[in-house]
Amino acid sequence: MAFTPHGKHLIAGDWVAGETTFKNDPVSGAAHDFSVGTPAHVDAACAAAEEAFWSYGNSSREDRAAFLNAIADEIEARGEAITEIGTAETGLPEARLQGERGRTTGQLRLFASHILKGDYLDRRHDEALPDRQPLPRPDIKMVQRPLGPVAVFGASNFPLAFSTAGGDTASALAAGCPVVVKGHSAHPGTAEIVAEAILAAIKSCGVHPGVFSLIQGGKRDVGQALVQHPLINAVGFTGSLGGGRALFDLCAQRENPIPFFGELGSVNPMFLLPQALGARGAEIAQGWSGSLTMGAGQFCTNPGISVVIDGPDADAFIEAATKALEPMGAQTMLTDGIASAYRAGRDRVAGTKGVQEVLTSVCDMRNATPYLFATTGDEWLENEALGEEVFGPLGLIVRVRDFDQMRDMALSLQGQLTCTIHMDDGDTTHAQALMPVLERKAGRILANGFPTGVEVCDAMVHGGPYPASTNFGATSVGTMAIRRFLRPVSYQNMPDALLPADLR
Repeated sequence: MAFTPHGKHLIAGDWVAGETTFKNDPVSGAAHDFSVGTPAHVDAACAAAEEAFWSYGNSSREDRAAFLNAIADEIEARGEAITEIGTAETGLPEARLQGERGRTTGQLRLFASHILKGDYLDRRHDEALPDRQPLPRPDIKMVQRPLGPVAVFGASNFPLAFSTAGGDTASALAAGCPVVVKGHSAHPGTAEIVAEAILAAIKSCGVHPGVFSLIQGGKRDVGQALVQHPLINAVGFTGSLGGGRALFDLCAQRENPIPFFGELGSVNPMFLLPQALGARGAEIAQGWSGSLTMGAGQFCTNPGISVVIDGPDADAFIEAATKALEPMGAQTMLTDGIASAYRAGRDRVAGTKGVQEVLTSVCDMRNATPYLFATTGDEWLENEALGEEVFGPLGLIVRVRDFDQMRDMALSLQGQLTCTIHMDDGDTTHAQALMPVLERKAGRILANGFPTGVEVCDAMVHGGPYPASTNFGATSVGTMAIRRFLRPVSYQNMPDALLPADLR
């Protein structure tokens, strides 16, 4: 059965209308009206989240796991309707939405399993030493406890996995933190149907309804009100560098500053070492073109930069990449604004001194076509703007003089989500020289692969030094993401009856 949005906010279990509305902008099908959020909606949602925290923050891991699994069940029950409205709003193909839905429910179930194991609690116990000289030692126990209500901003490029019930929401709920979501205006209908799934799980599990709220639309005043609300204790964000930095600054300027976990941008450079470039440069070029254009290049791990040592093998790589990209047609981008920003980024790169146009095309309106440019290591090192992200299927090949300049280029990088080395056995010495640099620059380092596709698992780090993310010690993907919404508390000489259940 088709899903028709009603366009209201979900606040503490009630669907609430606003005084004004906005329309979504679907690629296909009819547009719908959605209520515009206000600071008053934010205040009501945050107050409800604080009220819910007194019960939810002290709930058992078993109950929270059951709640997470129930959300996954309710999302799966609405699978076809979610795919239908998601593809209409975003232009993403059905297979992509189906895969992302599986990733979303998989994350929820993974966190349910993770908290049941209990390892994340990092429980510690230093037993009392009453006879220690010169002073006795008290009995001290420690455990991780939830922070309190958390704000989450939905991402434009992942309407499911990084939005309403995505990784930020799943990890916060797993930790015991109620969540207030600011939905992204690019896909409000998708956000609404997922919120309906969460509400159904709230009712079936008997959870306090303030544990989750969704506020749609709204201008900057809504986002500002959310991150500065005194009852919000942390923020999860995936989006642009400019928008994320503005919210980060607001969090720091609060009377009680709070952590802002923003995933902001990355060019995800690939370093092609000489032996690998000579032996299989064409194969790497083919794989790069697929990764570069996947999803119209709208992935935070899109590998926008390839670094090669100048010479005949570099010429062959550029030729192979051009041939691989030429037949790729226009793809629909998520919003008109993203498409416009992509064209602006293309013009910025094309107009930069020392940049050569290798493959050009024509794209307009909401479409994106691939572009390929080349420059030298000297020009790269003189122009920091070449290291700025272009969100879309645009690639830049940097031809360096030798390995020393390749390493200098790596040293010049800003923080990245990923860095990749393509190497054969004969490249090991060069790779070993690059590794200490790349470890300081990126949260994830790959060998002989492509960074698009972020595995949801215990060992994953999806974050990196600024500006890839605002907190280099955190990840927004994988079970370690739960640490963002916990804090350690010590209990000294505490009677068992007063300890959290997880320490008794």
